[in-house]
Amino acid sequence: MKFTAAQIAGILDGEVVGNPDAEVFKLAKIEEGTEGSLTFLANPKYVNFIYTTAATVTIVNHDFIPENTLTTTLIKVDDAYQAFSKLLEYYNQVKLMKSGIEQPSVISENVTYGANLYLGSFSYIGKNVVIGNDVKIYPNCFIGDNVTIGDNTILFAGVKIYSESVIGANCTMHSGVVIGSDGFGYAPTETGTYSKIPQIGNVILEDYVDVGASTTIDRATLGSTIIRKGVKLDNHIQIAHNVEIGEHTVIAAQTGVAGSTKIGSHCMIGGQVGIAGHLTIGNHVRVQAQSGIGKNIQDGETIQGSPAFNYGDYSKSYVHFKNLPKIVADLEELKKNHSSES
Repeated sequence: MKFTAAQIAGILDGEVVGNPDAEVFKLAKIEEGTEGSLTFLANPKYVNFIYTTAATVTIVNHDFIPENTLTTTLIKVDDAYQAFSKLLEYYNQVKLMKSGIEQPSVISENVTYGANLYLGSFSYIGKNVVIGNDVKIYPNCFIGDNVTIGDNTILFAGVKIYSESVIGANCTMHSGVVIGSDGFGYAPTETGTYSKIPQIGNVILEDYVDVGASTTIDRATLGSTIIRKGVKLDNHIQIAHNVEIGEHTVIAAQTGVAGSTKIGSHCMIGGQVGIAGHLTIGNHVRVQAQSGIGKNIQDGETIQGSPAFNYGDYSKSYVHFKNLPKIVADLEELKKNHSSES
């Protein structure tokens, strides 16, 4: 899809300096711009590239005054970075603007769905599913029986949603996400084997939840695993049965949260963090990458380490960790000196 500089300026409330009919059909970084591409200049470090870029159109701030000849058409706006972000959002909406039911696909009995559904080929929708308006379900998705999906939610290719799950509005699930798989529940037997504990609960995702590729959220043993409004989960995260994650918490890749742990709101959890089960993590907690959490965490704490402890204490201790060989050598030298003096 092609856009002219004038059309883009209209979207951004900008001013064209150059050819208003210049056409673009792709986006690029300023140093990698080619003919037909749209780019932007917001960081002064990249100003030299505006004189060499082959991009057809460049978004700049109103106060930008070129010092050399330009070959790119300019669109001047109040804030180039925000304007480009707005354009990316608009571009993404246009790109994802699909509707209709592709074949082959399966829609089981008693399914209801709203306006502008897009259902990609080779997808399956189970019995009694309720789907809202403007939902996009890309190819090879599975939706089990009695699932509810809210308005404007997107399921990218290969998402699997098990039965009874409840998905809110304006959610996004990327490829390979699994919602509602069995929790890891087994009981040891007298013979040394393990007996499966039935997992009969469900998963609830509230509105505006984003789930990254290949992340798994297990169904509860009883009750619900709950992901609250605005939570953002990165790729390759494991959320176990009966976990609850508070509003607007963000969790980076390869983190694992064990069963029945409660995480508060507005937390920031780094990559490869391991959180043990049946814990309570407070609100506004920050956990540094690769930390291991084995105890409850109070509101507002910033922690690091494995096992994790207070971030300030960790930082002070780390200075000594790095110097440990020298400290040991100094101690040995002191012991020798003390022995010789004796």
